[in-house]
Amino acid sequence: MSAKYGLVGYNNSRKHISISIPSTTEVMSPHIKSVEELRVLGINLSNLSAPTQFFICVAGVFIFYLIYGYLQELIFSVEGFRPFGWYLTLVQFGFYSVFGLVELQLTQDKRRRIPGKTYMMIAFLTVGTMGLSNTSLGYLNYPTQVIFKCCKLIPVMIGGVFIQGKRYNLTDVSAALCMSLGLIWFTLADSKVAPNFNVTGVVLISLALCADAVIGNVQEKAMKLHSGSNSEMVLYSYSIGFVYILAGLLCVGGLGPAVAFCSEHPVKTYGYAFFFSLTGYFGISFVLALIKLFGALVAVTVTTGRKAMTIVLSFMFFTKPFTFQYIWGGLLVLFGIFLNVYSKNKEKMKLPSIKDIRSWLLARKKVRFLSQNV
Repeated sequence: MSAKYGLVGYNNSRKHISISIPSTTEVMSPHIKSVEELRVLGINLSNLSAPTQFFICVAGVFIFYLIYGYLQELIFSVEGFRPFGWYLTLVQFGFYSVFGLVELQLTQDKRRRIPGKTYMMIAFLTVGTMGLSNTSLGYLNYPTQVIFKCCKLIPVMIGGVFIQGKRYNLTDVSAALCMSLGLIWFTLADSKVAPNFNVTGVVLISLALCADAVIGNVQEKAMKLHSGSNSEMVLYSYSIGFVYILAGLLCVGGLGPAVAFCSEHPVKTYGYAFFFSLTGYFGISFVLALIKLFGALVAVTVTTGRKAMTIVLSFMFFTKPFTFQYIWGGLLVLFGIFLNVYSKNKEKMKLPSIKDIRSWLLARKKVRFLSQNV
């Protein structure tokens, strides 16, 4: 073998092996992790500290996805649009593919690092989570749909255990339980003051949750194993997903009626869909950066907090009944977010664990008891 591939000498008495580092002009294997810049919408996050990276990603997720949620509810408020959730997803995937292609062309490294088979699976899961989620809005009101989507914390943790072999501590589990229970409480309150539940909608959003629980872990594993970029992930997963949805709509005959309806209301459908897709694309770029930097569980926690804020804005901008049980459920969700943030930062900030706090409280109680008996 030539010296280029690292083997420079070989005989029966002694083996000489050297590993040569390829130059910048040589093409590295897509399976080798490479140290490269992490850019999100032109912002270089590589040289920033971890807290700064986290703040920028969280700010991007909240800003763009809050606008995204408002536009999504605005589109489905158009009279007669509710049956066309899959067509909206098709348009959204088309815009995402174009945006991803443009961003990829602006980067220096245009290679596809992640295997095509992996992208086919990620695209299938993406179609499931976004298509079923959009379609469920034809059967459920927006806050109820968001509440169901927020309950994916536990499935994500289960997926992390089985897909990546992760282990979560008691604090992470408690955080997921608090957030999920708070959101369930919110859902029960919604069913009492505005019962708008439909079995079809519940089934659709539940299936979307199953896909959503898997996709974060699969994306995290693929991006870390193959060092794939955010723009590459968006381009290939959504372009393949576009083909999936288009084939499905052609098979069931759902493309014609949707195109006819949207042609009658181009501004309220295609116009809203463009900005809806643009803000969603910007948002997913920050979500993928969160996944790559901090893991799927942290990304899900941030997006769950964003969904809670979306619900508040939904009540502010769109007329809905209100009950104080929404507040109690929301506070339980916030406590779950606090537990998760505490769990992720206790080692970096040298914060005491729950066990340490419990031991400290028991010690204080014992000292107080002894002082009273003296």
